[in-house]
Amino acid sequence: MRKIRLLLIEDNRLLREGLTEMIKKQRGLDLVGASEKFEGVLPKAQELKPQVVLLDQCLQDQNSLHVAQIITKEFPEAKVIVMGLIPVKADVMEFVKAGASGFILKDATFDDFLKTIRSVAQGGKVLPLALTGSLFSQIVEVAVRNGKVQLNDVRITKREHEIVDLISEGLSNKEIAQRLHVSTYTVKSHVHMILEKLALHTRLQVAAHGHSKAAHHPPMDD
Repeated sequence: MRKIRLLLIEDNRLLREGLTEMIKKQRGLDLVGASEKFEGVLPKAQELKPQVVLLDQCLQDQNSLHVAQIITKEFPEAKVIVMGLIPVKADVMEFVKAGASGFILKDATFDDFLKTIRSVAQGGKVLPLALTGSLFSQIVEVAVRNGKVQLNDVRITKREHEIVDLISEGLSNKEIAQRLHVSTYTVKSHVHMILEKLALHTRLQVAAHGHSKAAHHPPMDD
């Protein structure tokens, strides 16, 4: 049986070395490389040709989302599995749109970890168990198939409508918070909710959507 070729990018030394030892004991897996950073990985990937890349969601010195985009662009045959601690829906959506095929929680069992690798290697899409079966998981599945999601009947609150308009004006979260006399944290929470409701994943998309039919439905009362 052909082994699944893996490349691990994880900046936590203990986790990286622990996973390396555990993976080496698996007959169907071949860890062809393990790195603490993305720098220098591209030439290595060209030589090693991994089928699956295990990517730390929060690399300290690099933007993991950007790394996922580069990998899927430069190595379309390689599948990316993101490893994270908390399955924030907006973050998962961003990685899916960037080309990631799977997402595994770092507190998952090793058996679940292996199942995710094998499923993704065979062409499957794997979400965190906490999100499986949710409306969000269905939205992600549609996004994976079509590259975009159309939600024509989304209704947003009056406050959310105000924030969409201010984002469209180019204001930052801090500036919006000052304009509305609320905390920056409150604005961030509203932005996350807007992203989920409109199935978008960047502020630029929210700004563009601010002039669309969905964002200009009559706002609901808070």
